[in-house]
Amino acid sequence: MARKSVRDVLRLDSVDLATLDPAGRPIGPKSKREAAADLVATGAELEDLQEALYAENARAVLLVLQGMDTSGKGGTIRHVLGLVNPQGVHIASFKKPTRAEARHHFLWRVRKLLPEPGRIGVFDRSHYEDVLVPKVEGLRSAAELRIRYREINEFECELAEAGVAVLKCFLHISPEVQRERLLARLDDPRKHWKYTPADIDARSKWSKYQQAYTAALKNCSATPWYAVPADRKWYRNWAVSRLLLETLRELDPKFPPAAYDIEAEQVRLRTADPLA
Repeated sequence: MARKSVRDVLRLDSVDLATLDPAGRPIGPKSKREAAADLVATGAELEDLQEALYAENARAVLLVLQGMDTSGKGGTIRHVLGLVNPQGVHIASFKKPTRAEARHHFLWRVRKLLPEPGRIGVFDRSHYEDVLVPKVEGLRSAAELRIRYREINEFECELAEAGVAVLKCFLHISPEVQRERLLARLDDPRKHWKYTPADIDARSKWSKYQQAYTAALKNCSATPWYAVPADRKWYRNWAVSRLLLETLRELDPKFPPAAYDIEAEQVRLRTADPLA
């Protein structure tokens, strides 16, 4: 029997967040030490595949990270994308649209920040902010949201057809762990900048956000979602690293052949006198 991949196990086929364990370890290492050891091997292979992707310069990967505050989007980027050459990574984040952005279609600002061929793009928050917040705050009607869901599906299918592998990770955190992490920010002067009183306002709407996420996960599944348990930071980092690795393995990027005569260039380098 074939061994299940991380994508097989974490793929979100049934959208019922109540059945997902934020502290779960459904596949892979059961301890922080095991995960750290595995991350070293994963990092080495990721680096090789990313270099081939960059050299090939034909396709791209878009890693979408969504989750409640403190679910670890920034930490995931630091620990997972820190394993590869930053030259081949492009990171973007989407917050409340500016006045200029709001005058355009909601995907206008997103299209401008898509990864170029050869790159791994990362969205720390993404186009999904434009269906999550409007639903929670009642800024869009149900009909308008349905249109946006459809347009997101079409957009992601368009990316896939254009050679961009879309990897969408929902970082699933529990309200108890979120409280711990917010309190930790208040306890550490070095992390006060990461805290805002608005975090409490969003936290008070936890149920509404869960409903908004459920709707987005259900209605925007033209490309699959992967549910990553995020209560354990080490497991979250391991899981996303493996999801990215499996995605790159499937792409199987190749180094391009030399566009010159290798032997002739070797002779030139061995015989040419740079001071002549």
